[in-house]
Amino acid sequence: MRRFRNTSAGLQSGSAPHSQLFPPAEGVMLPPESFKNRVVFITGGGTGLGRAMATVLSQLGAQCVIASRKLDVLQQTAEDICSRTGNKVHALQCDVRDPQAVSHCVDQMTSLTGLPDVIINNAAGNFICPSERLSPNAWKSITDIVLNGTAFVTLELGKRLIQDQRGASFLAITTIYAESGSGFVAPSASAKAGVEALYKSLAAEWGRYGHRFNIIQPGPIKTKGAFSRLDPTGKFEKGMIDRIPTGRLGTPAELANLAAYLSSDYASWISGAVMRFDGGEYVSMAGEFNDLRRVTPDQWKMMEAMIRSTKGS
Repeated sequence: MRRFRNTSAGLQSGSAPHSQLFPPAEGVMLPPESFKNRVVFITGGGTGLGRAMATVLSQLGAQCVIASRKLDVLQQTAEDICSRTGNKVHALQCDVRDPQAVSHCVDQMTSLTGLPDVIINNAAGNFICPSERLSPNAWKSITDIVLNGTAFVTLELGKRLIQDQRGASFLAITTIYAESGSGFVAPSASAKAGVEALYKSLAAEWGRYGHRFNIIQPGPIKTKGAFSRLDPTGKFEKGMIDRIPTGRLGTPAELANLAAYLSSDYASWISGAVMRFDGGEYVSMAGEFNDLRRVTPDQWKMMEAMIRSTKGS
């Protein structure tokens, strides 16, 4: 059992002292070669969470194919991961908003590696904006990447896998506010909710073809791309940490381990699942009386005395 020590050693910058009780374990979780002879396709695989997932899956023996619009970034990431793991990583340019580009990318992948065993839809776009300031193009730019892009990739690969009578694991990376909605990111919330509906639908429909569909809803995980757009001043980060019961942000390596598990044979009976991965943030915000955690012991004593002295209903 971990015991609390009042020290900041080992904490993320800005983390609460009690986050020491919830330290991130960032080593690779699954046994070596859990993905040997498996092909993994990851959209948005060049940076951030996509890069972290590609790294872990490559360490576990997978042959990874990473895709996004920026080929130079992908190629550098592929070289870096391959040099670390010794396993081949392929970089393919793909604009998921364009169904013809998706089809071409899948053709390229098929010639390189064959069809994938694992598909991770991670490509995303987001920015903060008051909804009354949104233009049609702003709305379309996000929903095209997140919802349409996920649908184009999933349907293109799903149809080909069904034709070849091959099973696969599909995983989507969404967000906790896909469930609740959220002001100032309405296009993202709407698109991510659509992705979840798509995956739940296909989990029911395509299980008979050997396909599993699962979803991870990350809370705040600090990556350069996301935080530069959603927290450009850096002031919002402290507020996020204050409402997370574990007292810290998540890490890309932690999410990568969860993604690897859900995509592995160890999770073969998990399909249609939505995994909330947020340090307790969602339930912290949802509970009507959760802000009472800010009440001090002395204030509780005073409040208890007042409650007991109250007569009648």
